[in-house]
Amino acid sequence: MSEETHLLPVFRQAGRRQRALKLLFSTLRSPSSSTEALGPAEASACGKFWLVTKEDGHMVTARQEPRLVLVSVSCENGHLVLEAPEMKKLCLPVKLPRKNPVLNCRLFGLDIQGRDCGDEVAQWITTFLNSEPYRLVHFEPSMVPRKSKDVIKLFRNTDEVAYPDCSPVLILSEASLEDLNTRLEKKVKIQNFRPNVLVTDCGAFEEDTWEEILIGDVEMKGTVCCARCILTTVNPDTGVLDRKEPLETLKSYRLCDPSEQHIYKSSPLFGRYFAVDKTGTIQVGDPVYKMVE
Repeated sequence: MSEETHLLPVFRQAGRRQRALKLLFSTLRSPSSSTEALGPAEASACGKFWLVTKEDGHMVTARQEPRLVLVSVSCENGHLVLEAPEMKKLCLPVKLPRKNPVLNCRLFGLDIQGRDCGDEVAQWITTFLNSEPYRLVHFEPSMVPRKSKDVIKLFRNTDEVAYPDCSPVLILSEASLEDLNTRLEKKVKIQNFRPNVLVTDCGAFEEDTWEEILIGDVEMKGTVCCARCILTTVNPDTGVLDRKEPLETLKSYRLCDPSEQHIYKSSPLFGRYFAVDKTGTIQVGDPVYKMVE
């Protein structure tokens, strides 16, 4: 699909005005926490509903195991496909057998369930990471999601999330990344920040101001900005943790207003979380509409 499109004219719908904002581009987040990104068709089939855990159920991400970013994930014919350097490709069914146990997991101090994906994939992940034993679990539609409000109080009571940090959608603009790279000695990639959606052709950090948007037939509500952590310093090509950049540079100019320190503390902000008010389909090339009165 072309990465360029014409902006659509302003029009009215259901008593509200929608301004054609900018172009939707790239990147859909992978289904397994901290692994490599999916394309749009794969993401619609898989969703972000897999999680690597310790044997006691506590979450494991690239914050603890940086080499997780080297695991690529795809969906083929109802199977989740995992690939990694010097590892044999592994396929497992998206729909797991009922005999697989449901495990109690722990994310950011909150409980959530996941169905165990079996010993083969557990051994595959453990071998690749050369780590203590890990498991892979799958969040199923019948399971109870976490309340986003239990993570950050600014979310609404209706906002829910499975395995992502606090919200199902993270949006970042290409202009924001370009702005950051002008300040860095060594440029970073969009993969350092792992948004679901990358928007082009808008101003740097304009996404911070968006409240209600429409992409395809999906309606989203802006919630909070993304407070960045050490995960941004993992090199997506090598799986090596730097611990300094780009986090230190972000801290030099992207800290929150003092009135919001109770929310974000000392973490720099880069990207904005969105809750989904109406589900549907989005794809690369869709225009993004900002809802205005």
